[in-house]
Amino acid sequence: MDAAPKAAVDADGVTPGASAGRRFTSKQMGDACEMLVAAELTLAGIPALKVPDNWPHYDVIAQPLGAPAQRISVKSRTFKRGAAYVDYKAGDMFDWLAIVILSGEGGALRQVYMVPKATADHHARRDKPTSRTANDRYFRIDEVERLFSAFSSNFTLGEIGSHKKKGLGQETIGQAPGGER
Repeated sequence: MDAAPKAAVDADGVTPGASAGRRFTSKQMGDACEMLVAAELTLAGIPALKVPDNWPHYDVIAQPLGAPAQRISVKSRTFKRGAAYVDYKAGDMFDWLAIVILSGEGGALRQVYMVPKATADHHARRDKPTSRTANDRYFRIDEVERLFSAFSSNFTLGEIGSHKKKGLGQETIGQAPGGER
C-alpha cells in the first residue's frame, strides 16, 4: 500500500520541517526571496524572472533596457548577530549578488541589497589559499549593512548605489523609519 501523502501543513498550520517561530522551510524562504527580487526588479522597470531550481551560478535573470542581461545570485538569511554568514563560491558566474535579510523576530521586515559582483568580491572575506574553503567568499550577516548600505533596495541596478540619492531606500532591520536608531 502507498503511504498517505505528507500534509502541506500540520494541524497548527505550520509547514513540516519549518524552524520554530516561522511557518516555512529554508527552501520555501529561498524560493520566496528569489521571487521577491525578480518582482522588485520588474516593478523598478527592469523585467526579471526566477530561473529554474538548480540552475548553475545564479537564480534570477534581468533584462535592463538597452543593456545585456544581468545574472543575479540571491542569498537569503534570517538576521542574527555573530557567526552567521552569507556566502558564495569564487567561481560562481553572476553579475549581481542580491542579499535578502529577514528580521530575526519572525516579523515581515526585510532588507535587500543588490550588490555588483566586483564590489562583493572586493569586500568578501576569504580563507587561506591552502584551506579547503579557499574558494568560499563570505560576509557576516551583521556586517552587511555597514559594507553595502549604498546598495540597499538597489532595484535599478545602480553600479554605485545612486538609488539612495533618488530616495528609493527602505528602512533597515533594527532601524526606525527615517534612519533613527
